[in-house]
Amino acid sequence: MSVEKPRVSRLEPYLSRSEPAPTLLKMLVGVQLAGIREDAGHSQEQAARLLGFSPAKLSRIEAGKGRKPPTEADVRALLGLYGTGEYEASLLLQLLRRANEPGWWQRYDKRLMPEWFDRLVGLQEAATAIRTFEIQYVPGLLQTSAYARAVVERGLPAAPAREVERRVELRMRRRQLLERTDAPQLWAVVDESVLLRVLGGREVMREQLEHLVTMAQKPHVTLQIVPLDVTHASAPVIPVTYLRFGGSDLPDVVYLEQIRSATFLEDQDETEEYRVALDRLADEALNPRESLDLLRDTMKQRYAQ
Repeated sequence: MSVEKPRVSRLEPYLSRSEPAPTLLKMLVGVQLAGIREDAGHSQEQAARLLGFSPAKLSRIEAGKGRKPPTEADVRALLGLYGTGEYEASLLLQLLRRANEPGWWQRYDKRLMPEWFDRLVGLQEAATAIRTFEIQYVPGLLQTSAYARAVVERGLPAAPAREVERRVELRMRRRQLLERTDAPQLWAVVDESVLLRVLGGREVMREQLEHLVTMAQKPHVTLQIVPLDVTHASAPVIPVTYLRFGGSDLPDVVYLEQIRSATFLEDQDETEEYRVALDRLADEALNPRESLDLLRDTMKQRYAQ
């Protein structure tokens, strides 16, 4: 007779990750705690009350939110309440300790890395697939340093030069994600107007489009352009980033950015709507080969040396 493994046994590979992944591990710990709670027959409200937690605190722990992981004392208290076995408890506590290992992006100050942006970068670092749609700028992961500088200067015209350079440095460090041996699949859909909007001058734009051509030919990058003459395109009115993670332990996440904040969607019904919208938009856009041709034509016609 086969014996069913504990629910957390499939999480063992996460302990051997070479790079810190605090955002991913916080979410994994939270998802597992929620599942163990449900298996133990406790509602979230009941568990919080029995341990003297506020419902908001337990909700935050299970959602993996906040700049820092939950404390070990809080997690031990939850595991004790749920009667968790020794193996499961040990593995979750090991994951929690690894979640406290800082990611490279967490060395930046909070002005450059507010909590919502910290979470996005951490999720991108851990994702196996990233889908994005942009209507105003080249996606951040595909920007050159000169183009990124022009974007920052346009968005923050009063920022001192040092802050501009730090923001550009941060964006270039994020871009290294696509150079890793385990780089995520990136699927970017971009409105054609992005290619025509001159930021930083024509030389900067030529360099940026050359970089897009180079990146679009990599096996883990798909780039599609929505041409201006597609007037019926069902494009969202704001940029969208859709993140998917390996395995079945974490939900897909949709990231919607506002001027000074962002919204993260994890409910399956909501994320599914955005997945369908991105699929439909990709169908309406030029295919990858046609998009490459348009990039090259735009370079020749608008940004030739």
